[in-house]
Amino acid sequence: MDFLLDPAVTYLNHGGYGACPAPVFARYQELQRELERNPVEFLARRFEALTAGSRAALAVFIGASPDDLVFVPNATAGLNAVIRSLRLEPGEEVLTTRHEYGAVTRTWEFIGAKLVYAEPEELVDAIGPRTKAVSVSHITSPTALVLPVAEICAAARAAGALAIVDGAHAPGQLPLDLEALGADVYAGNCHKWLSAPKGSGFLWARPEHQRWIEPLVISWGYGADRTFADRHGWQGTRDPAAALAIPAAIEAHGTYDLERCRRLAASFHDSLPPCGPTPAPQMWATEVATDAPQELQRRLFDEHAIEAVIREWEGRSLLRISIAPYNDEADVERLLAALDVLIP
Repeated sequence: MDFLLDPAVTYLNHGGYGACPAPVFARYQELQRELERNPVEFLARRFEALTAGSRAALAVFIGASPDDLVFVPNATAGLNAVIRSLRLEPGEEVLTTRHEYGAVTRTWEFIGAKLVYAEPEELVDAIGPRTKAVSVSHITSPTALVLPVAEICAAARAAGALAIVDGAHAPGQLPLDLEALGADVYAGNCHKWLSAPKGSGFLWARPEHQRWIEPLVISWGYGADRTFADRHGWQGTRDPAAALAIPAAIEAHGTYDLERCRRLAASFHDSLPPCGPTPAPQMWATEVATDAPQELQRRLFDEHAIEAVIREWEGRSLLRISIAPYNDEADVERLLAALDVLIP
């Protein structure tokens, strides 16, 4: 599969912003050209049917009903809609982990939520009578770990708490069946591991929770008698091409040798041990010996043309590596050689 990345750069940060293969990007641009040829035809007459078709294709891929699914720019936007719609009573708590994506944690803080932190393996036992919601990642962003979300969601719902899952890194990296997973709300990205264009995310909610989740933008689809898709679908004049290119991304994803990617990611196990017991299939986070992680990331790029994430997390410097279909053994060797030079 032909990606559009700079061949002079060893790109090991697919989990950051994704990367779009040439055929998917071509479909994206084709849709944009159709839009510009006749914006009224595209947006006023074809938008609903085109969006419904793309939602239907994505619904099959993630194991959901298209009626329970709406497009959002990204998972953070979808979770913003959920979190900012939730009404917390005094004394109610939100149970989460310190492995969560910072923007989601900040959104909880923005609404004044009382956050209670637990380690992932302790979440189930930490659910209590004051727990209003459990907010957890399917795959954690800083530590690249797969969390037992089915078990966590089951425990949350059994206790009468909302199960809210940040699935930013899951679609395209993990097989999904949202109907069976047990979450109440799930937000995901298609621009990361599914390699769709940027701006293609989704929000899924069980039917019983769709009414209280308000769209981030109130527009012509809003109304008491309107469906979940209606209320969140039209957000004013914008370019919907990224979401409409999702079927092309799903088709391209079916051609990837994901097993090869997983083997390549697992090859780091001895040289760069994972920072937890359940590393993601195509992401790998490991602790590195540096007191200046951002400076190390800059030098990795400036001196070795390698794109990877190195960040401070909970007092540790973590290197996060992503393995995508365009990566190979030479990329792994180049990274290991560069780390030998930068961290003697």
